[in-house]
Amino acid sequence: MYKKEFEIRWSDVDANAHLANSAYTNFMSHTRMGFFTDYGFSMQEMHEQEIGPVVFYEHMYYFKEAYLGTPITVTLELIGLSKDGMFFKFEHNFYNDKGENLANCEIFGAWIDTEKRSLTALPEALLTISETFPKAINFRTLTKEDTRKHGKRPVNLG
Repeated sequence: MYKKEFEIRWSDVDANAHLANSAYTNFMSHTRMGFFTDYGFSMQEMHEQEIGPVVFYEHMYYFKEAYLGTPITVTLELIGLSKDGMFFKFEHNFYNDKGENLANCEIFGAWIDTEKRSLTALPEALLTISETFPKAINFRTLTKEDTRKHGKRPVNLG
């Protein structure tokens, strides 16, 4: 399990004086980028490989409030990866300084070719690195069908 620690700042709280929804997303993004960097997927490496991560969905569940000035720990576990590395699924948990679970989020995403702007498998070197990622107990191999399991499709106006 990967962990990153934060202190809740003034800019992280909302009108209810607790951690804002957008701050949860920012903390998760920062945690994922720290994870990727620590495993050899730095922004520089992504730029050189012409790939970038995209998020398809985030399913967020809130359990307990968090407040200004308090420390939180954000964890990350890999719960899914496709054989070619194109699709990934992470689970984030938020904990206060007492170890109480504040929130949980499942994130499903993929890699895009930043030049072609289309989904792509991981380059071989990064795929090899991804095989060293720590996996959650409930880890499973993802397929393209997992991208549509919730049945959501775009519906255009007019």
